[in-house]
Amino acid sequence: MQIFYTDDFPLPLPAGHRFPAEKYRLLREQVLADRIVEPDWLIVPEAASEAMLELVHERDFVQRAMRGALSRDEVRVLGFPWSAELVQRSLRSVGATVAACSAALESGVSAQLAGGTHHAFAASGEGFCLFNDVAVAARWLQRAGRVERVLVIDCDVHQGNGTAAIFRHDRSVYTFSIHGARNYPLRKQQSDLDVELPDGTDDAAYLTALDSGLDRALVESRGELAIYLAGADPYVGDRFGRLALTPSGLAARDRMVLDRLVECRMPVAVVMAGGYGRVIAETVAIQAATIREVVAAWHRWAEQRAART
Repeated sequence: MQIFYTDDFPLPLPAGHRFPAEKYRLLREQVLADRIVEPDWLIVPEAASEAMLELVHERDFVQRAMRGALSRDEVRVLGFPWSAELVQRSLRSVGATVAACSAALESGVSAQLAGGTHHAFAASGEGFCLFNDVAVAARWLQRAGRVERVLVIDCDVHQGNGTAAIFRHDRSVYTFSIHGARNYPLRKQQSDLDVELPDGTDDAAYLTALDSGLDRALVESRGELAIYLAGADPYVGDRFGRLALTPSGLAARDRMVLDRLVECRMPVAVVMAGGYGRVIAETVAIQAATIREVVAAWHRWAEQRAART
């Protein structure tokens, strides 16, 4: 199995910044300590190229982002101070999602331990997302002739507004977002399928809504590859979540998504997306449980393949 990570490329942030950048390193350490993954499964990805980015992002934005020429307002909306390290980390994160998607097409299931930067638009970054890794990966694989149709299953608590806007008029990428109705972003975009949930939604209500959404998305998308954003932020203890899922409910969510995809033989690349637990160890534990479900799905995929041969 191949799982990609990027925490070798640190993201320098000022003291007291609300983004928990250390969660990526802690997640890698946790999945190794718990023996969820084998050490040789973990791979540092190549950086995405500017040519890859420009399949999705406007050239002027890419060039200004690369050289640190974003305006003060653009930096404010992004939520990160610009630095060369931010650019390098972002390029590696996009590269990790591209690599995970490619690996999924070979083995059925893959993942990366970061990614899910779904708030980035074609001409701007937003909400801690400089470049949109999911959109770039989908476009790159289409351009390479690996797939024609991609399904994005976005289970972050915040709508994937950038992804929805990028693919708003593109029937080859189906965007399904299940998120908090009253949460960020205040101005939502239109996905192919949006499932909006009230504050305080619990495990049972969430899983019922997700099951129904998957029924529709799997049929309507006719996808050849799924990219699954397994956000930890629907958790009841998340600072920015406003929903009320438990760790067991989130694990059931991951199992539901992955079971459905394995059942219909749709390869899937899993990215971590958001997670802002009041206790960072709880976010890390939720995301480690996601990777545990990813590995189990990979084994099920391999068993099905062996049974057919």
